[in-house]
Parts: sequence; structure tokens; C-alpha cells
Amino acid sequence: MPKPILILFILLCFTLNPSVAKVGGKAIPLKTDSVFKKKAAVVRMDSSKVNVRRFNENALDKYRADKEYQYNDKSIGNELSFWDRFWMWFWRTLFGSLSISPGFGTFLKYFFLMLAVGAIIFFIMKLLGMDMGNLLLGKSRKTPLAYTESAENIHEINFDEEIEKAISNHNYRLAVRLLYLRSLKQLSDNGLIQWLPEKTNSAYVYELNNPSVRQSFVSLTRQFEYVWYGGFNIDGAAFGNINQLFQNFKKQLL
Repeated sequence: MPKPILILFILLCFTLNPSVAKVGGKAIPLKTDSVFKKKAAVVRMDSSKVNVRRFNENALDKYRADKEYQYNDKSIGNELSFWDRFWMWFWRTLFGSLSISPGFGTFLKYFFLMLAVGAIIFFIMKLLGMDMGNLLLGKSRKTPLAYTESAENIHEINFDEEIEKAISNHNYRLAVRLLYLRSLKQLSDNGLIQWLPEKTNSAYVYELNNPSVRQSFVSLTRQFEYVWYGGFNIDGAAFGNINQLFQNFKKQLL
């Protein structure tokens, strides 16, 4: 049998009985169940226990009553302090609607605070008659003065006359200086100190052996250094109190 006819015959056999195939004159059964059928899918039921969670209403009420969790934009302005409101007004006045970074805002805040403190200190020093430059440099205010603590002048100055002249000219700082120089001369004349140009005021204090005299001289030294080296101008009333201390010291040495 020619091959084309044989092939056609085999195809016809498959068409007539799909469950049986003949190959070489032998019938071969086909397992249709394993080829064309599938088992139905089985869905398993979930038997696990469901735990339903609920909110604790008491805990929620506690948080609702806490002001820290009440975010109300209208109440923010009422919670700001006077100082915070002042700075908000200051920045709006200075910069308007221009936004600035928090770091730069903090710098400007402390910068203006330092300026304000400096202005207050300057005003107080001017009110007290202090010289800012002399105070920072540790110098006393320059005042024309013909007297020094030299050994020659301290024993040649007519203190009573020069003190009266300074008082009449309202030069009370000079008058206090002359009073102190006269007290040094009085201590030297009474043999209580050995006057030398290179000695400091503290050296004279420690040189005094009499406790009462030493205590009085310490008070005079403090007044003199405060007025002269501190650069303070004093009025007539303040000078009157200081002058009384020197007069009492003069009587104490008699």
C-alpha cells in the first residue's frame, strides 16, 4: 500500500474511534481520563479564631482632654508670651513678608539684645559720669594736674591752699587726690610709714602696725582709688562725705 493511502487510513481510524488507535494492525487504547480531565480544585475553609480589637474609649478621652494634643491654630496666638509676640512684631516690621531662616533669625535676635544691653550700660555710665574709653583701657580721665607723688613735691605742696583752690573750682577729683597725698605726708611725718616713690598704696597699708590706723587708711585708699583711678566725677555732696573721712583721719593721727 502506498504511503499516502496508509496515512489517510490511520487518520480515518482516529476520527471514527478516538479512544482506540490502530498502529500496524493493533488497537491501542487511549487513556482519555489522564489527558483530557482535571480534578476539581478544593478550597479549604479558614478555621482560625479571629481576635477583634477595639479602641479604649477612656484612653481616647484622656488624650482629647490633654492640651498638648489639641492642635487649634486659633489658640496659638493666645499661648505666645509677650516676649514672643514682641519678636514676631519686630521681625514683621523689619523684614515685612520676607522669610528668614531660623538660624539667621536667632543670630539677629541675640545681636539686637547685645546692642540693647550695650546701650543701657552706656547710658548708665554716662549718667554716672564715667569715661568708657578710660575704663576699658584702665586709665583715669586726663585732668591737668601739677602734683605727683614724688618725694620732692609731697613735702613742698601747701595742701590746705591747693585743696581750697580745687574745691572753689569744683574740681573735686583733684581735691580728693590732694587729700590722699596729704594723708601720706601725715603718715610719713608721724613715722608710721617710710615713704618711697616706688611703693604702692597697698604697701603702705601693710606697713601700718596700728590696726585702727590701718583700717582708717584702707577706707581712705578705697575712696581715693574709686574716684581717681575709676574715672568717676563726684559732686559737692559726695566730696563732703569723703572730705569728712580725711578730716577724721587727720585728727586720729594727732
